Amino acid sequence: MTLFVDISPEEQLGQAGAEKAPTGSRLRSLALHVGLPVLSVVLFLAVYQAIAVSGVWSETFVPRLGTVWNAFVEMSTTHSGVVGYAGYYWWEHLYMTLRRVFVGVVIGVAAGVILGLVMGSVPWVRRLLEPWLTFLRALPPLAYFFLLVIWLGIDEAPKITLLALAALPPAAVATTAAVSATPVSLIEAARALGASRREVISDVVIPAALPETFTGIRLSVGIAYSSVVAAELFNGIPGIGGVVKDASNYNNTPVVLVGIVLIGLSGLIIDGALRIIEHRLVPWRGKA
Repeated sequence: MTLFVDISPEEQLGQAGAEKAPTGSRLRSLALHVGLPVLSVVLFLAVYQAIAVSGVWSETFVPRLGTVWNAFVEMSTTHSGVVGYAGYYWWEHLYMTLRRVFVGVVIGVAAGVILGLVMGSVPWVRRLLEPWLTFLRALPPLAYFFLLVIWLGIDEAPKITLLALAALPPAAVATTAAVSATPVSLIEAARALGASRREVISDVVIPAALPETFTGIRLSVGIAYSSVVAAELFNGIPGIGGVVKDASNYNNTPVVLVGIVLIGLSGLIIDGALRIIEHRLVPWRGKA
């Protein structure tokens, strides 16, 4: 038996609209998340190029985009018997910088999170160490980098130490605040169920503190990465910070700009990766 259902034109239009709605929503979302950032980059490059060709400033200080691109190509190839910049390709410089940042951040964040857990759990430890932590946060990296060079030399030790010291305070402060803000009701409920102090910390305090701790970790990575040029002031080649410092000595603005762009783009990628990790490890963030 065949069943015929009469569908009015209004219902047909409604169904068609319902089918098109998700597609339109996806297009709007794509435009917001991809289109606007791309548009902002295009506008920035257009304005920069207009300023460069206007002659308001010397090309030594504001080189054209083509000149910057040529510098990038030279850093990517062997030209006139010279490998990249200072004997290394740009990805080799970037690799060394990322390796230093990774080691320094791991040390600084690990120490900061552990310190934050202790400070957030033990009030007298917080009162004892918080002034020193605030003092360290207030110091710009260059303020103590030269002291580290005097103490540790000009090899890798002062660079990694500087990055670790830059990464430690944000992680420690965020973790301390997150642990202190753990709802008392959750702790009391866990104790009422017979949880030991260790179980309360591992099953209640740490999960509750993880969202803010991850925020502190992201801040730590950003601050450490912004300190990389200072960390590579001495004996920084290979390294992007060392390239920027060396090129600035000779007013080689195109290479400086290439270094800045590489640092910025790699920083964006690292932050995006941290966001993905945070989303997977802390899916309850923002949920009551």
